Order: sequence, then structure tokens, then C-alpha cells
Amino acid sequence: MKFKDYYETLGVKRDATQDQIKSAYRKLARKLHPDVSKEADAEARFKEMGEAYKVLKDPETRASYDQLGANWKNGQDFQPPPNADAGFEFGGRGGHAGFGDVSDFGEYFEQMFGRQTGFGHGRRHNVHAQGEDHHAKVQIDLEDAYRGAERNISLRMPVIDDSGHVVTRDRTLSVNIPKGIRSGQTLRLSGQGGPGIGRGKAGDLYLEIVFRPHPRYRVDGHDVYVDLPLAPWEAALGASLTVAIPQGSIELSIPPNSAAGRKLRLKGKGIPGKEAGDLYVVLNIVLPPADTEQAKEAYRKLRDAAPFNPRAFS
Repeated sequence: MKFKDYYETLGVKRDATQDQIKSAYRKLARKLHPDVSKEADAEARFKEMGEAYKVLKDPETRASYDQLGANWKNGQDFQPPPNADAGFEFGGRGGHAGFGDVSDFGEYFEQMFGRQTGFGHGRRHNVHAQGEDHHAKVQIDLEDAYRGAERNISLRMPVIDDSGHVVTRDRTLSVNIPKGIRSGQTLRLSGQGGPGIGRGKAGDLYLEIVFRPHPRYRVDGHDVYVDLPLAPWEAALGASLTVAIPQGSIELSIPPNSAAGRKLRLKGKGIPGKEAGDLYVVLNIVLPPADTEQAKEAYRKLRDAAPFNPRAFS
């Protein structure tokens, strides 16, 4: 997937005001419209310009795009960062933006960020109206789901300042993370969304929970996986080992003749809940290095004492 520099497409600087972006789009639209332009690539450029404008014209989608960073170059191979939209607070949830015929990058951007913005769904114009609901994705640690926790969550909300530039407004909330919450579930914070109009109540804030990548554990739904390194003799002869798990530690019996990749299921030791998940310990056999003459001799003795052809089973 190739990165699209939408600012370059519209011929504006990254710090352009919303009015400058609108003006640049209108100027290019008059020049490149297929019914008017005689340039051979007018239709393709017109589509690229439309894709760029649909992202940059809205302060929320523009802020999301800016979060990807200014170091990417137009046409450069683009590797999407994980959870790129985490920590951003958006007003409304009006569905996909409907970008239409877009590039691969535009399709990625729509899937990642388009679902999170209102795209023009603003306040009602009544004298008194309830505030707009806001949405954000936040990352928590897996351990928080096991124990429950109270965490300070920092959010950034795109707004337009007095000079017409898009800036972010930061705020920090104290959030109670309930025990047993799973990735993809949503927490509702009443009254923490957009302010009401007149005597209208404030909207609500909906937080979509995702787990931060963990150095030890992998999560699949409510099940958790952990790799356990074993010495060859532990796998062959069996062993009793102390294994760290998110709830503390357990004594685990390794059955004799355990193969690499074998999964040992610990029922109910996954993410807790009404139907608790399971914890799977995945065995990983690690060979000692043959980096000394003594170690090499030990391998030779093993080779001679226990003839074994691993390819006979493939």
C-alpha cells in the first residue's frame, strides 16, 4: 500500500487553515474537472483530489490523518501502525464517510478512521438539545482485565482554533476498568461527551477498549496464550515448573515426551467473567548452544545413544 500525501495533492502546507484547504480544492476542481480539463490525467487527478479533500475538510478526520505523522512521503510504501486511532476522541458516529472510488490507502483510512467520525453530524439547532455523544478507542493492559483497575485515560479532541487551524484539545479522565472486560467491548461514561445546548444534558462518551501488545501474552477473545521455553530434557522426561500467569503463578506439570507446539490448557485461567476464558501454555523447546567442546561432546553422546531421525515424521 502506498502512502498518499493529501496536502501535496491539494497543493497546501500541513499547517493550512480549513478555509485555505477549501479554497485550494475549489480551484483544482474547476481546473481538473473531466468535463472541462483537456489534460490526459485530469480524471485520475480529480479523483485523487476528491479523496484528499474528503479527509482534510473535516477537522476530525484531518487530525486522524495528521496523527500518522509527517515523515511519510507520497508514494512511499506504507505500513499502518497498530491502533493508530487510539486516544483520539471523536464527536458522533455517523458511519463510514463514503469516500467512493478511492486508493488502497484511502480505503485503509476509511476503515480505520471513517467509522469514528460524525462527518458533518453537528449539533441540533434547537434552543435546548442534548449534547453530542463522543467516541474514543483506548488501550489498557491485559492485567487490568484480570483484576479491574482505576486508570487515568488521556484523550485528544480535534477542534478549530480562532485562526482556522486544526488543533487538539487534551483532557484526562479517571476511568474504572471493570474486571473481566474484553478487547472490543465499550465503556459508557455518562455526561462526558459534548456539552448540551441551553438546558440540554451533556452527551455521553463511549470508550472502545483494546489491549496493549503484551511481551508475554497473546489474547484471542477471552482466551490467553503464553509461550513456555523448555530444555530438551524437560520436554522429553517431563518436569514440574513454576509458570507466571496474569493472576500470579502456578505449578505446572510438563508431561513426558511433550512435542514443541503442544498446548496445555488451564481451564478458567483466561480473562475472568461469567464464562471465564482459558489459558493455554504453548511449549517451545529451546536447544542449548553447542558453543564449547564439552557441549559438542554431549550432543555426540546423545546422537549415538538415542538414534533419531526427525524427518521420518514429516
